[in-house]
Amino acid sequence: MDNTLIPPAKARISVPVIALGMYAVASGYLMSLIPLMLSHYNLDTAIASWLASSFYAGLLVGALSIEPLVTRVGYKHGFALCLGILVLTIAVMPLFAHTAVWLVARLVAGVAVAGVFVIVESWLLHGDEADRAKRLGLYMGALYGGSSLGQLGIGAIGVGGMLPFAAIFTMLILAIGVLLFARSEQPESSQSTPLSLKQISKLNHAAIIGCIVSGLTLGAIYGLMPLELLNRGIAHDDLGSLMALIILGAMAVQPLIPALSKYLGRTLLMALFCLLGVAAITLTAAVSGIYALGASLFLLGMAIFALYPVAINLACDKLDASFIVCATQVMLFSYSVGSVVGPLIADNFLVGPQGLMGYLFACLLATSIYMLIASVKTKGRAMAGE
Repeated sequence: MDNTLIPPAKARISVPVIALGMYAVASGYLMSLIPLMLSHYNLDTAIASWLASSFYAGLLVGALSIEPLVTRVGYKHGFALCLGILVLTIAVMPLFAHTAVWLVARLVAGVAVAGVFVIVESWLLHGDEADRAKRLGLYMGALYGGSSLGQLGIGAIGVGGMLPFAAIFTMLILAIGVLLFARSEQPESSQSTPLSLKQISKLNHAAIIGCIVSGLTLGAIYGLMPLELLNRGIAHDDLGSLMALIILGAMAVQPLIPALSKYLGRTLLMALFCLLGVAAITLTAAVSGIYALGASLFLLGMAIFALYPVAINLACDKLDASFIVCATQVMLFSYSVGSVVGPLIADNFLVGPQGLMGYLFACLLATSIYMLIASVKTKGRAMAGE
């Protein structure tokens, strides 16, 4: 009996994670590539923030509409379909170098990527609740590890011509191939049950805030950090490495999250990671030099990229398996709201003395205060037996 159950469990986890890693390599390269190649296509660099917000607006729309796709075609084919749509949105960009076309392409790409996130997250959140943190750590490690490798493409492959697009297409097609041809088991799509508005309102508020702030910060980092580094006089060759350090910090923190969750409440954990981000940004202002900047970006990556996995795990705590797809949609929707607004607000900070770092400092400091207060209230209710 045991021998028949173990292999499917391994296959169920490995196939989506491998495909996600390949997607992440392509996505990491593309997200940093877009702001840098605007001038190569005679597009105004001022639209970088709008392109980022358009993408996250699509993410927001997708977060509300993916559940029927999962129910109809299942997890594996839904994942492959979303990647196929993403390939098409990228293909039109070098063919039609026009602002409106790129904005629409990024909007549709956001819808497709929302499908990727909801499908993989809900796929991995099914199963033993005690192992969810580990499976989410594996998910985040694949996502951020692939993104880190993708960032290196800026220096290794460049930002001009068709070669970057060829590299991105190759990784995405390989990911689709893994999903379609590798053997895998997937949860029953019929298990998905919608949450009512009343049930959604009862989801952990700190988890929702954590997802919103994750979007506010990550949307700005992906959309504007390359421009922020250019404004600081960083060369293209070093820019890719510094962006990779952010993602490496994100990877490094993933094994720590399930370990720290055993000793600290998840709300308090989000507060501490926000304080780590505040300290990292303070370091960039206090110490000059590319090495200090690199160390700060590594710590910043640890802090910011820890928020989403902690928040979504908190939201799904003690939640019935049938509600997981809908719960992940709600969390992704919250993340997307922040991601749409974040780049537009952060764009106003780029002209200031502290640039994007000033925006991130304000977001993380305010969040740390909120989470500390929420953690104290939660502990007080637990002691009172509520």
